Amino acid sequence: MGLKRSAEDDLSPTGKVARAKVEGDDALAFPSLSHPVSHSPAFQRPSQLITFSYSPSRVLQFDDSALRYFVNPPHGADLNHGYKNWTRRPEERGRIDGLLSAWSRFKTTLNGQNPEIGVISWRGVITKILTAPYEERDAWELNVMCVDGTMYFEEHLSDARLKEKNDMEPRHRLQSYYGYSFESYCTSSTPNERNQHASGSSSGSSGAVGWGGDVDTNVQWCSVVKTKLGDTRIIIGGEVDCVRGGYTGNTDNFVELKTSLSIRGAQDEARFEKKLLKFYFQSFLLGVPEIFVGFRKPSGHLTTTQVFQTVQIPRLVRGKPGAWDPNICLAWGDQFITFLTNTVRGGSRDNVWRIKFTPKIGVSVVLLDDVNVRDVEGGERRVGFLPRWYWEEINGGVAYDSEVNKE
Repeated sequence: MGLKRSAEDDLSPTGKVARAKVEGDDALAFPSLSHPVSHSPAFQRPSQLITFSYSPSRVLQFDDSALRYFVNPPHGADLNHGYKNWTRRPEERGRIDGLLSAWSRFKTTLNGQNPEIGVISWRGVITKILTAPYEERDAWELNVMCVDGTMYFEEHLSDARLKEKNDMEPRHRLQSYYGYSFESYCTSSTPNERNQHASGSSSGSSGAVGWGGDVDTNVQWCSVVKTKLGDTRIIIGGEVDCVRGGYTGNTDNFVELKTSLSIRGAQDEARFEKKLLKFYFQSFLLGVPEIFVGFRKPSGHLTTTQVFQTVQIPRLVRGKPGAWDPNICLAWGDQFITFLTNTVRGGSRDNVWRIKFTPKIGVSVVLLDDVNVRDVEGGERRVGFLPRWYWEEINGGVAYDSEVNKE
């Protein structure tokens, strides 16, 4: 089923819901960015439920084996180091299987209680939804299923888009590596290790001062939190780069690591402040209080670093020309969830909906036909994009999660 809207059915510029259906589509316009919102919905502080790790062989384990600890990187670190040894996990469909495994495991601790959850999603998807009113370039698509009042979100990546992401140009591939390299310099497998960076101590036989080990993007440590936007309870999962000091069992000392080109003038500063929007929500949604940014030369050499407290980031851009407003994002997110709930509830429990986000316009929604649902399933044991084991579990059957290491 195509995602088409006739040209004369432009979305309302007022940001209100356009309820008229055109070729089976529902539509919602993005809000105006020039007017402050009259009411911003409450956002509950995220509370951690469970953590898990992915091993080098991409096995999900309910432990903290992939947890990393923050250390200061050496001044002038070469982010090109280790590039040839990078174990790069291929880009895949945005499956939520790992998050569902963690949620399923956590529910066993609830003694039969079945809390009402409005949305279950990876952090990256919620970030893209909330920041969509400010996106100027990239359209994207989201798959949604609604089962027993809970909406499940999965980013839709077409085969062409997956190929594009996997066939990255060498220059862009190297630039993407810089972020992972920075993480290696900034983290250790044990607390308080390599804090002698400033004195020029080397890490093992790697040949680079302060190097924390070759990059393997199969390995991840993830946190799952519960939060609430307006009246909607949300379960969010996301990768955590490291913790500062010892791990306390909550999100209080989580650290997000980022890289950016060094700021050389007003244009660079404006560009960086625009990037701060996604930096902010990526950390805000998971309860990460600190963002540690490494500024680099175009050549990939680290120049300076700076700590940003997540809650203070909106103040850095407030009042500046073209500044983003987190309240607009939260109000939009609340409006979007309400609109989507009203659109997809009812009907068959195995329905799959496709939401298209069009920059500067809004979103449109269609119900996928059988052919497109089979494409979403991708020949795997799934009902829509939900893994078969999870579908059986929520329908009272016997669950078997093939992704988790049960030993």
